[in-house]
Amino acid sequence: MKTKISLLAILILIPLFTLAQALKEIDIIAPFSEGLAAIKKGEQWGFINTKGDLIIDFRNDLVWDGTAEPSTFGIMGVKYPSFNQGRCLVKKIEEGIPYYGFIDTSGKLVIDYQFLNVAQYDNGYLTGIIFEKVLKGENEFKLKIYEFKFHEVLMDSSGKIIEYLAKPTNIQMTSKRYKTPWLRTKLLNDNLIAVRNEDNSLEIRKLTM
Repeated sequence: MKTKISLLAILILIPLFTLAQALKEIDIIAPFSEGLAAIKKGEQWGFINTKGDLIIDFRNDLVWDGTAEPSTFGIMGVKYPSFNQGRCLVKKIEEGIPYYGFIDTSGKLVIDYQFLNVAQYDNGYLTGIIFEKVLKGENEFKLKIYEFKFHEVLMDSSGKIIEYLAKPTNIQMTSKRYKTPWLRTKLLNDNLIAVRNEDNSLEIRKLTM
């Protein structure tokens, strides 16, 4: 009799357990990339694997824009969160300005929030605009005065800067005047990079890495 009761309990629990594992109320399911797909629930995104397991919990810092054109280079072209070579873009906002970094497939931040605009990884490298915030002193009201320096760089997947490519200008680091700067460089292959000059012309440079 006890065996029959135990069997009945198992048969009842199995479907309940299966239902408990189901992901419900999902609003968007993005295409799979590198074995992972972003799923949106409310205002947050998470990632599932090909078995449907939620491997990165829902969070609100993943980068996306449902109206983006994927042909647009940089942040403005990210339609859905996705992993490229084990890296996915994340964002934080400080004083009205967005800063971008990258997480790995465990959800850990591995490239700090240092970009004002950045492209996805391609062949282990990316181009992005980083900044330095240098303290210049204080004014007569004892308020700290900072100078910002900007660099467009080539970086590898560990966060190491391989080469400085250009010096962006006219970036206003106040929330009322700030506009996301456009990337002027784009990787063509392992050896070449295209650079857009101030007069809007293009030049092709050989990489020194």
